Amino acid sequence: MTDAAIKKPDSGIAGEFAENLGLITPLARAWHFRELIRAVVRRELMARFSGSILGWLWAIFGPLLMLSVYTVIFSHAVGIRASTAAHGVANYSLNIFVGLIVFNLFGELAYRAPGLLHEHVNFIKKSIFPSETLAWTAAIRAAVYAAISFCVLLVFELLITHKLPPTILLLPFVFVPFFLFLLGVSWFLMALGSFTRDVMHLMASIVPVFMFATPIFYSIDDVPGNLKIFLRANIVGDYVELTRDVVLLDKIPNPWLYLGTVIVSLLVFRSAYRFYMRYKNVFVDVI
Repeated sequence: MTDAAIKKPDSGIAGEFAENLGLITPLARAWHFRELIRAVVRRELMARFSGSILGWLWAIFGPLLMLSVYTVIFSHAVGIRASTAAHGVANYSLNIFVGLIVFNLFGELAYRAPGLLHEHVNFIKKSIFPSETLAWTAAIRAAVYAAISFCVLLVFELLITHKLPPTILLLPFVFVPFFLFLLGVSWFLMALGSFTRDVMHLMASIVPVFMFATPIFYSIDDVPGNLKIFLRANIVGDYVELTRDVVLLDKIPNPWLYLGTVIVSLLVFRSAYRFYMRYKNVFVDVI
């Protein structure tokens, strides 16, 4: 199946704009293979907790335990005072939890993407399998677990603040470009990982360090001015800040920060897809 063989939807000015950006083809291919993507995602989700007694309750227990641990640590062991956090220790824990949800979504794909082709080598070698869809299945799978953690976050936010900010309705405008960025990262790491498994070990070493360069346990405003420019180059950190704005702070994100982040995300999505599809046969041959 070639890109030209897939009918591109006609959606007027918006569709023409997306097509000019090179966004229509990867989205159209994903829609064309939607049943395959759905089947693979369903299989992976069902296999995640197969054989366990509690099953999907583990997906809820994990975020609950994480939130509880950070609340205890920062309220007792570290001794964060209420003046340090905007509205006390509980809110500070929610800030950390938002950062972890966003970063863990990125981290799961960064860990897994380099081995995706090797993981599904039997399908790829023995059938006409659209290997580029593996990035979609991995990203959707990770997004499902992130959504469960996010639901836990909302419950605790309601318990603590007794309300949800209206700006939470803007969350899809933050999540969609972030998801496209993650797809681009996945395609790029899949390509590198096809040549050597060292990429997986490299990610295992880099991602934990990268976490401390991301404003998870602190805010970008807490960083000295001469270091902010370096942290602003971390697009995952920008998405952490944007998510906090709309989910916790009831704040309209900085339009320039948002626009710049979206542009970079679309460029990563577009260029990584083109790179992967151009050399797709080479990547498949070397695994």
